[in-house]
Amino acid sequence: MMATRNNTASAAPNNKVKYSRLADSDEGYIDLQFKKTPPKVPYKAIALATFLFLVGSILIVVGSLLLAGYINVVYPDRTIPVLIIGILIFLPGFYHLRIAYYASKGYRGYSYDDIPDFDD
Repeated sequence: MMATRNNTASAAPNNKVKYSRLADSDEGYIDLQFKKTPPKVPYKAIALATFLFLVGSILIVVGSLLLAGYINVVYPDRTIPVLIIGILIFLPGFYHLRIAYYASKGYRGYSYDDIPDFDD
């Protein structure tokens, strides 16, 4: 009967992997140069997007109520422009708030760099 071989720390392993020593010098590289800096959050742009979103939403609601006749209108030809202006103000606010939300949650493909910033 053949004795079984026991792999311990003092015994060499049975595989044929060749190991090499690491170099003593790091060739000038440091770990910090490979780390990403945390993204700069454009607070002013997000505040502007929130303002546009809220004002656009209010104008859409008011324009819809004017168009439906729930609010008495003195000049009925001004109802459609209120609705159109509300939509035009709402869309960029919604778009940039959506990007800011997805960037804050860390979704792939969204970052704060996609939001224009006021370089102050």
